[in-house]
Amino acid sequence: MSRPAPKKPESSSPKVVGMPTKVLFVCMGNICRSPTAKAVFDHMVRTAGLMDLVQADSAGTHAFHAGEAADPRAIAASLKRGYDLGSHLARKVEMKDFSEYDYILAMDWDNLALLQRTAPRGLQHKLQLLMRFATEFEAAIVSDPYHGGPQGFEQALDHIEDACTGLMEVVRRRASMVAAA
Repeated sequence: MSRPAPKKPESSSPKVVGMPTKVLFVCMGNICRSPTAKAVFDHMVRTAGLMDLVQADSAGTHAFHAGEAADPRAIAASLKRGYDLGSHLARKVEMKDFSEYDYILAMDWDNLALLQRTAPRGLQHKLQLLMRFATEFEAAIVSDPYHGGPQGFEQALDHIEDACTGLMEVVRRRASMVAAA
């Protein structure tokens, strides 16, 4: 006599099926705009319940702040809106980033141009300006608030929140694509 196969325990959460997405946010020094974008986007990813499918990081095109924490003004502006930059340590873009990430999003034209010159042939299609995803603001770039006052950090956050909202729509669509069996 054969015994019936034991029942598999039911999982408490549904299996996430979809296309994973990795996003890299890039500014010059990786202490203001790009870590802020990562924090905003991470918050949206958590809220959408897509942590298993979506990962983000940030980096700079220059290494002069490598290993440093985020700018205190960026931290303060972000905390006022509920975003945490506390664990951030600046890093420079690495060659492996170009193959590892699906979207490499620059904050401005200068950083996009540097990325375009650095990216290996065949991977330039991953490079875009973050503000391409904006739905409310018509600005092409997220201006660098580093040499200004608190209002610059607030404006950068306004633009980043808008663009990350548009980016989340793209990521949600990718996450809902079911791989063919």
